Order: sequence, then structure tokens, then C-alpha cells
Amino acid sequence: MVPIGRTVADHREPQDAARIWHVVLNLAGTVTPLAQLKQGLEQLAHDHPPFLTARYAADHAEIRYWEQAATLQDAAALALRLWGEHRATAQLPPWEIVGLEVVDRSTYHQRIASGFAEPPAFLGGVHPY
Repeated sequence: MVPIGRTVADHREPQDAARIWHVVLNLAGTVTPLAQLKQGLEQLAHDHPPFLTARYAADHAEIRYWEQAATLQDAAALALRLWGEHRATAQLPPWEIVGLEVVDRSTYHQRIASGFAEPPAFLGGVHPY
């Protein structure tokens, strides 16, 4: 949110400063046993500490978490690698990423305050849809 009397350009942070980004990663693929999927997502939550919430069904999942990066491009690149880098250690299915949203912290909070987005149904943890 930009303070009154200031422009967006005045409010920007230095380009090299780390910022906090809210990431929503959507995945889909072949049907996976729910117990196995839940266990894998719980391991991912343990391995990736800024993890917020995961919701899952047998053939798709949504992961929401906070990422620290200097730019949106950096945060998106980290998000796109998350599933693949943790797939073996967390025993996650070979699903593909079918959606990605990355917004800065102020945009995330502004959406919730304006009623354009719902806060996560569960804060933290792994839950079925």
C-alpha cells in the first residue's frame, strides 16, 4: 500500500533488498493415495520452513507459503523449483505445476482487507480440500 501523498515510484524498495512474497503453487497429475500424498506434503512443510498451508486431493494440490527474494522473478523461479527439488526427499508424486501466483506482502494483505481474497481456510499444516 502506498502512503497518501507518495507515488508508487517513491514507495519502491531498493532493487537488491530482499522482500517477502506470497506464493500460491498449484499442482496436478495422476491419482495418488491420499495418505502417501499427505505424508509427502507434511515432509515438504518440514523441509521448507516458511511453509504456510497445503490443501490436497488425490489428483491435485495447492501450496501457499512465503518466499524471501529480491524480485518477483527470483521468487517465481524459486517457487517453480520447489516441487522438483523436494520431490525425491519428500516422496511427492511426479505432478506438474499447473498454476503459479506470486504477489508482494502488501498486495496480499490489501486483497484480504478489500475482500477480494479470502485468507487461507487453515493457517499452517496440510489439509484435504
